Amino acid sequence: MKKQIAGKALVSFLLLGISAFLLKWDVITFWIWWMLLGLLGMIFMPLTGRIFSRFQDKGWMFSKVLAVAVCGYLTWLLVSLKILKFTSPVCIAVTVACAVVCVVLFFREEKKGIRVYPQGQAEFIFWEEVGFYLLFLMWTYFAGFRPEAYGTEKFMDYGFMEAMMRATELPAVDLWYSQGTINYYYGGQYFAVFLTKLTGTQVELTYNLMRTMVAGFAFILPFSLVYQLFSEKQKDFTGLTGMEKERRICRTFPAIAGILAGASVSLAGNMHYIIYDKIYPWIREVFSIEGEYTDYWFPDSTRYIGHNPDVPDKTIHEFPSYSFVLGDLHAHVVNIIFVLLLLGILYGWTQQVRAKHLPEEETMGRSFWKRELLWPQILAAAVLLGIYQWTNYWDFVIYFVVTGGVVLFNNMIRFRKSRKKILLTTAAQAVEVLGISAIVILPFSLQFETMVQGVALAQYHSRFYQLCILWGLPVLVVGVFLCSLLWRGRKWKPLVYLESLALPDLFVAVLGLCAVGLVLIPELVYVRDIYEDGNARANTMFKLTYQAYILFGISMGYLLMRMLVFSARKVSRAFALASLMCLLSTMGYLGNAVYSWFGEVWDPSQYQGLNATGFLESEFSQDAKAIRWLKENVQGSPVTLEANGDSYTGYERVSAMTGLPTILGWYVHEWLWRNDVEDLNEKSWEIETIYTSDDSEEVETLLEKYQVEYIFVGAMEREKYGVSLNDSLLQSLGTIVFQDEDTGTYIIETA
Repeated sequence: MKKQIAGKALVSFLLLGISAFLLKWDVITFWIWWMLLGLLGMIFMPLTGRIFSRFQDKGWMFSKVLAVAVCGYLTWLLVSLKILKFTSPVCIAVTVACAVVCVVLFFREEKKGIRVYPQGQAEFIFWEEVGFYLLFLMWTYFAGFRPEAYGTEKFMDYGFMEAMMRATELPAVDLWYSQGTINYYYGGQYFAVFLTKLTGTQVELTYNLMRTMVAGFAFILPFSLVYQLFSEKQKDFTGLTGMEKERRICRTFPAIAGILAGASVSLAGNMHYIIYDKIYPWIREVFSIEGEYTDYWFPDSTRYIGHNPDVPDKTIHEFPSYSFVLGDLHAHVVNIIFVLLLLGILYGWTQQVRAKHLPEEETMGRSFWKRELLWPQILAAAVLLGIYQWTNYWDFVIYFVVTGGVVLFNNMIRFRKSRKKILLTTAAQAVEVLGISAIVILPFSLQFETMVQGVALAQYHSRFYQLCILWGLPVLVVGVFLCSLLWRGRKWKPLVYLESLALPDLFVAVLGLCAVGLVLIPELVYVRDIYEDGNARANTMFKLTYQAYILFGISMGYLLMRMLVFSARKVSRAFALASLMCLLSTMGYLGNAVYSWFGEVWDPSQYQGLNATGFLESEFSQDAKAIRWLKENVQGSPVTLEANGDSYTGYERVSAMTGLPTILGWYVHEWLWRNDVEDLNEKSWEIETIYTSDDSEEVETLLEKYQVEYIFVGAMEREKYGVSLNDSLLQSLGTIVFQDEDTGTYIIETA
């Protein structure tokens, strides 16, 4: 025992030392976040332990995410209802109140003899914590090689965070549309800001910490879930003896399955990488094939259908490891942790209901409905699905179906002798989930204007070979598993056979079916939006297949080890081994992407730090001092005018880096969020008028109309308006509060 404790202490000190060496000055913020997650997770175990009551570790790792979800949501709710202000003391107070409730719940459960903390699992929990720490550290270290919140969606993501850091009310003012509040799924960035205010850390650092934290959870939560699935499957073989028993129920197999699942979800790529970066170049070299050829670049695996070959059907099919490398803190990325939490909750419910023996002839009376409608897991799932409408609405639709599938299959087994019970119970639970999810997110939905313009039949379809390259491996693995289940049950009555299935097999079958469906849906229909001209299916395919990838990753981690360990047929084991080799080969994608994006990460001396605004001095050298002056000296959210421009450009660098709202920001983004081109064009013209007009009265009228308090004149304004920019008139409108004589950048305070 003493040696074990000493060994764990040594591992812990080594991890702390390595992290201090790698992260340098950023390690304090990293440790603060890591310790907060650990503390919250422990405190929330009385709640988590009830929901994950049959997990070996009682849902230890899931408890961290559950705590963030509960504390963050309640803070948001109280702020949105105008009861409290969105400040650091409020975030702390709400979290402390939640902790007190958990302590009370703990003592109440203890009196009942219910153990909400895991017993005898210290070893397993220690290594789970080590795994999370390592992945969190690894991604944080990588982020420090390219920390800038610049490029792709980063201006928007970081700008949302800065805007909410300034805000005391929610939703915050839209930094790119000063006359309105944010009309987008801002929940992901909100949770990042909530944790920032809760810990008193700096948003410049926590932008990157949030995305690396998500990446850490994207490994450890699938690990924890599949570890539980595989451990439970092993119980089917406890009656064996000798070598056969040892082969089937080896204690390391669940860990291997869990590691495979975690890696499949968060580290792997797809077969496009293998074919286009390895096989195709080799074929060209061996057979001396000439002709035009573009070297592989890691985003190619996410922009394949419609791009290669080039056809008018551009699509997107991203996956988590690409997102974690790229560094956007977008809605679909942050929501990964809550999606994985929901999947864990659903399996926790599946375990609990299957373990509960129901009376044979139970009537559908009050006690029946009280039990069926008050399952803690169903209530928790309903709340999470409501939160999805604010963090990433697509996931609400997707996981309502996944939840429905899990509930339906379990009800079919539990009530197999009564079709009426199956239908009525499932329908009632569906209505319950929809109702609760609608209520919990009401403050958001009442002010949110939807961007969806309807659903249409797909006019274009993916080439079959491209679908095979992207999805052939996971679909084949899941398909073989499902076919084997159908073949084994061909002589059984369907419901009797379902009941005979091992619980993990049934759960993974549902996940696999849902994943296949998510891949097929964009081939049939798509959600209409502003990108219909040439990119009609892009967003639909993106959001659906992103979740398919996660579901496939969990399924493959379980299924490949299941086939290798439990299958009696050599052909099945050979198939599993070949599939495993293919899956492992896609892990090389991460190395390729990390090197392409971050550079020589094996050289710690090239670590730049986590400051997301550090790029200003190099990319916007003429404006950097002025932007930092605004950030340090201007309180609240006064309208600060800058030149507007196209999305994904350097325009809106002021609003993005400070959170201060401007009249109009990235055009296409606001077009998507507002869907009012006339209004946007008018605002664009009026901004140009302010910067270029000779009519001071007209300019003052516009400044008053938009309540502009600061006017920023820098490099982008001079680039856009050139000689038409009227410096003399602008400087006559107020006081010059900042001026850089070397660059010509200045800021006017109009008030």
